[in-house]
Amino acid sequence: MQALGSVPTVLLCMRHVTRQAVPIVPAWRQSLQQLLHHVQQLPPYRHPPRHLRTTTTATADDITTIGGASNGGDKDLGLDPVIGPQLTISRPLPRVLIIHTGGTLGMDPEKSFQAHPETGKAELAPGTGGIYSGGLRPGTMLRNLLKVVPELSAFANIELQVAFNLDSSRVGPDEWVALAKLLDSNRRNYDAFVVAHGTDTMAYTASALSLMLAGFGKPIVLTGSQLPLLLPRSDARQNLVDSVCAAVDSPPHNRLQEVAVCFGGKLLRGNRAQKVDSSSYQAFASPSYPELAIMGVDIDWKPDKLLVVQTMYTPRLKLDSRVVRVPIAPGSNPRIGYGDLAGRGVRGIVLEAFGVGNMPDGDQHDWLPWLREQREAGLQVYLSSQCTRGALQPELYRSGSVALQMGIQAGPLMSPECAVVKLMLVLAHQDLRMGVPLAGEMTF
Repeated sequence: MQALGSVPTVLLCMRHVTRQAVPIVPAWRQSLQQLLHHVQQLPPYRHPPRHLRTTTTATADDITTIGGASNGGDKDLGLDPVIGPQLTISRPLPRVLIIHTGGTLGMDPEKSFQAHPETGKAELAPGTGGIYSGGLRPGTMLRNLLKVVPELSAFANIELQVAFNLDSSRVGPDEWVALAKLLDSNRRNYDAFVVAHGTDTMAYTASALSLMLAGFGKPIVLTGSQLPLLLPRSDARQNLVDSVCAAVDSPPHNRLQEVAVCFGGKLLRGNRAQKVDSSSYQAFASPSYPELAIMGVDIDWKPDKLLVVQTMYTPRLKLDSRVVRVPIAPGSNPRIGYGDLAGRGVRGIVLEAFGVGNMPDGDQHDWLPWLREQREAGLQVYLSSQCTRGALQPELYRSGSVALQMGIQAGPLMSPECAVVKLMLVLAHQDLRMGVPLAGEMTF
């Protein structure tokens, strides 16, 4: 940068930095980082124009020279005239679409909760499962959301759509398809997406979106809460803020390009997440894969754990829901417990065996003969494990070896939620295979 006239100046347009010209000290040639440090000590300017807001910390990479011997100022921006070349930071905030689907966030807190007669603590009214209001208006809901959580607008330009407003136990394949279509149609319009969802089936929905929208290439972060947003001590506020921050933040050497679950201070791969606690604020865990990030004072990213999209985006917006989970219990008889599944229209099962893929093989147990009959009737079987970690090796046991000879597919290991959804996808798309990864869902 060369001085063109009198004292050169630096002009910064940042949400947390005042919009004023700062003379460059005589040693301005020494270090741009030192100069930025000086500018960042200025007091905050509270209301810059929305299109100039940013929360990104200034670095040398953010600086662009816009030059010019003089500048008469900008009355619209409220800038004083400055002389000489300028440096400017003018990075628009990312556009984030929040998609509301229901869950605890969508409950009417006054109708859904009541005070415990002895402790006075708020508890879900027995027998209701929560009350969900119909006819939610996105504009009104967004205004209310930003009124309760105004800091969201500091990180992104927020828009909101209501996909549906349901208890998550009522969310299934039809809703997953609708949600995937909504995301697909808005993919080019937003930088990131946050899906507000009930906790009970969030892991299923996250798995479904990750597989149906494999290669999407933009952040899709699912979150929810254990208590409604308006109740005291609700975790909804922090989960929403964390989710938006994770969606728009840029981790080192990479960016979030996958479906994730953000809950209780952790960012997890969506198709590895599982709900492990019904009442704790840290309700989700990822037993088979490390966290993508820890949401602390700063976002502690784990860059080497992030999914790197290497395939072309190919949305697959069909599912065959005729799939059930079949856990094996010691002493159980499948003919009594399950009967003729194929004859009743079931097309696929996720068979949850013991350990590395073992199951009862004695004459009195009937599992292997039952499986053979079901396979001959056209039932697709994916052999999984009741363990949450480790490799599948059914060939190590007689029962597993016999199952493989029947054409049963075994592993690699997925979470039960993800395995069910993937089998639905595979049944609807004949070019897919259970053993071929789509979105980082498998443990090899």
